[in-house]
Amino acid sequence: MHTNGKEKLVVEVVAAHNLMPKDGEGSSSPFVEVEFENQKQRTQVKYRDLNPVWNEKLVFHVNDVADLPYRTIEVNVFNERRSNNTRNFLGKVRVSGSAIAAQGEEVPQLYTLDKRSLFSHVRGELSLKLFISTKEEVKQVITAAGGVEVSKKNKKMQQQQQQGGNLVVPKLGLGQESNKMQNQGHLKPVEPGPGDIKPVVIAAAPGPIIPAGGGHFRGGVSTDYALKETSPHLGGVNKDKTSSTYDLVEQMQYLYVRVVKARELSVFGSGELVAEVKLGNYKGITKRGNAEWDQVFAFSKDCIQSSVAEVFVKESNKDEFLGRVWFDLNEVPKRVPPDSQLAPQWYRMEDKKGERGKSCGEVMLSVWFGTQADEAFAEAWHSKAANVNLDGLCSIKSKVYLSPKLWYLRVGVIEAQDVILGDNVNVMRYPELYAKVQVGNQVLRTRMAANRGTSNPYWNEDLMFVVAEPFEDYLLISIEDHLGPNRDEVVARVILPIANIERRLDDKPVLSRWANLDTQFSTGGKEVRFASRIHLRASLEGGYHVLDEATMYSSDVRPTAKQLWKPHIGVLEVGILGAANLIPMKIKQGKGGSTDPYCVAKYGQKWVRTRTVVDSLSPKWNEQYTWEVFDPCTVFSIALFDNSRVDKNTNTMAAGRDTRIGKVRIRLSTLETDRVYTHAYPLLMLHPCGVKKMGELHLAVRFSCANMLNVLHMYAMPLLPKMHYVQPLSVSQLDGLRYQAMNVVVSRLSRSEPPLGREVVEYMLDHDSHMWSMRKSKANFLRLTNVLAWLVGMIRLLEALRTWHKPVYSALFLTGFTSLILLPELIIPCALVSMAATGLWRYRCRPRHPPHMDTRLSYAESVHPDELDEEFDSFPTSRSPEMVRMRYDRLRSVAGRIQTVVGDVATQGERFQSLLSWRDPRATFLFVMICLLAAVVMYLVPIRWGMALGGIYYMRPPKFRNRMPMSVVSFFKRLPTNADSML
Repeated sequence: MHTNGKEKLVVEVVAAHNLMPKDGEGSSSPFVEVEFENQKQRTQVKYRDLNPVWNEKLVFHVNDVADLPYRTIEVNVFNERRSNNTRNFLGKVRVSGSAIAAQGEEVPQLYTLDKRSLFSHVRGELSLKLFISTKEEVKQVITAAGGVEVSKKNKKMQQQQQQGGNLVVPKLGLGQESNKMQNQGHLKPVEPGPGDIKPVVIAAAPGPIIPAGGGHFRGGVSTDYALKETSPHLGGVNKDKTSSTYDLVEQMQYLYVRVVKARELSVFGSGELVAEVKLGNYKGITKRGNAEWDQVFAFSKDCIQSSVAEVFVKESNKDEFLGRVWFDLNEVPKRVPPDSQLAPQWYRMEDKKGERGKSCGEVMLSVWFGTQADEAFAEAWHSKAANVNLDGLCSIKSKVYLSPKLWYLRVGVIEAQDVILGDNVNVMRYPELYAKVQVGNQVLRTRMAANRGTSNPYWNEDLMFVVAEPFEDYLLISIEDHLGPNRDEVVARVILPIANIERRLDDKPVLSRWANLDTQFSTGGKEVRFASRIHLRASLEGGYHVLDEATMYSSDVRPTAKQLWKPHIGVLEVGILGAANLIPMKIKQGKGGSTDPYCVAKYGQKWVRTRTVVDSLSPKWNEQYTWEVFDPCTVFSIALFDNSRVDKNTNTMAAGRDTRIGKVRIRLSTLETDRVYTHAYPLLMLHPCGVKKMGELHLAVRFSCANMLNVLHMYAMPLLPKMHYVQPLSVSQLDGLRYQAMNVVVSRLSRSEPPLGREVVEYMLDHDSHMWSMRKSKANFLRLTNVLAWLVGMIRLLEALRTWHKPVYSALFLTGFTSLILLPELIIPCALVSMAATGLWRYRCRPRHPPHMDTRLSYAESVHPDELDEEFDSFPTSRSPEMVRMRYDRLRSVAGRIQTVVGDVATQGERFQSLLSWRDPRATFLFVMICLLAAVVMYLVPIRWGMALGGIYYMRPPKFRNRMPMSVVSFFKRLPTNADSML
């Protein structure tokens, strides 16, 4: 067979335990047959042994290591019957390629033997090791056609001895092996004594997967944080018309059983009825009801262990069923969307004896094979969720959420008239009145009235809030009197419904209105002959975009008002394939480390939550979603979480809170149009102990657009809507409004079913991106140095040319410089042509994949542990005073260096200002005289000749230069600064 590399797949069959006796004498003679990519190999036979130990390696060719996570290894255990050269089935195991480890990191894993059909009698476990090796050679490959391929390995390596001293029979063809076994009946392995115990190896945790494209492993965790390109078998690759709607994911086959209702049942009493769908070892039960359920059950084709699907109808409190219907899976039809749903039919049920009578009743149901593109997939009960408690079933379904439509509410408090103070007001003091405005949990207040001591306070101040449709809150405005520290008295108030406030789409002025104030509670219920009132100017701002996420990671920049939206320019399609090599996030009783992962993706107002794959470190979702794109310079975010609501009997780090696993951001402007990106993104998390790889997320991403001119036109448009530039908001206002917008989104999404918790929404919206940390400061400083690196490089190049170490290059530079000076009309065209040529030259080495989380750029690999501990500290701090004092001193030292740099920059600027300030009269006089002389010279000599002579003077060879500083530099450094006047 052809192989692209030297990698070989090694399946080491370790042992089996508690096998089913099949030889009629209370024992079995088992052997294992392994099949991988049309290659078959088998182990030796262990005669009359229900707990055999092989410790035998089977080596296979691998066509493409990158495709291993998407392949399966079939392992079958048989019992050899020497009497008639036949074999009995003892069990099978199907192993996913994502469980394959690297050589040296493999660990034994215990697999339970599965049935081949409903009538198979199987029990026991099989222990295997699976890993990739470049040292092993293929001993023998039995192809699907029955042929045998023998490698050129030394024959001595084929005659290995087992560790227990048992004789190893040489591997022959299937027919030759059976005949050889008959002639070697006298050669039997040594039977263990009564006191010997067969080893059973149980894997503590699955081994690490082999990432696509290879990787380096250390301690079971990949140290390669790079992005890896994968080659999954997507639906659109095969050009299958039936999978055109789901062409970015792998097609997953499911058996769907829809149970609608039952009738004509012989039920005594008023017991509740349930329907039970059984397929092999999997069993699903409907909710309790009066013979009407209308529920769908989905069984993954990979875990089907039976050839018959059964449906039972029984009372909820009894084990005996009232009726039964069964279906042969070979006769079940296949449905492919966009076909309509299969219509349910009435089926006559049979009793325990298999007889069908009127007393058994009828059940209405439908059975079909489909994929995850089926409409019933999202709401169906899945077979892999059989062990989930009833309270957690709703939290494992896939859902699509929409963020609430957010508006900015601008409340302008202008003035109030005839404000009546309370009875307990001291007449000897002037009232200090201010207005407090409250919308839900948002409270803002104006400054103290400018005209203190009067009953007609004046403020003329605008306050901004965030509200969401539908407008259920009220606008509460109260006027309060500040009596003293922590003492404020409400003297009047008014309540206005937000739904009645005027909506504004542009910068047109809003009409102000007077509202009557309620003063009954401040006057003790006394009758007031005249009413106090307040002058307001309130409007709902639809021309702004409400920022609910960090501006650098914005996924939507459209204004709130739908009338201002422009048509979408493209479509973003994302196929969430799966994850690999996840780290256990919690401990389940009796199962050890476990993870119940699900994904949350966000772009614009649309949130997506995939289904939860229960108890899996290599989950497969294969769910595809679509978003409309209105601006290419936006960011798509997707994160992985561990579901904490699946099992109540778990020990998690934060009870009731879903744990973060990692996040991936993809900027759409970095994607090529109509190209499918299939990559494994590393899930990197920063912990107090350092950066840690939590696994890999496999995605398929495609950005498509109908008109490229519309996309290019967007690059010339303002990033934010018009109102952000006509009536801009301050930075502090935007920060406060973003925090309020995030709280509104959290409160709305937490009321969905299943809810998105606060920890999920905050992580997706990057709520802590503004928090200070020493690591981020150093990372931003490194980013700044990288930006200025080209300028430093140009200066160093110029200095290198000025030294004339390479006279040819220096002479060419001087010649080119002089030519451009003498022909100044060529300067700008040459500069533009140089930049265009540089861009065309760099096209061949352009990035081929989207950017990902960079640990080096984030300064996460070399960060000090104490700086990480400071970053994960709460706000306000919870550390000891000694630790806070030490960190404060460190911050002072860093700030001192920054202070010095800022002072030096200010010093140079002040020296430049002092040239004409006559603070140093002699220096200013000298500078003025030089300027007059230079003006006369530049008038007489053309500027091009002056610049040419200046360039030649600057590039003069070193032997014509003096090592002392230039006179101009010395003169500039002698100028006075304001540093002399600082304390």
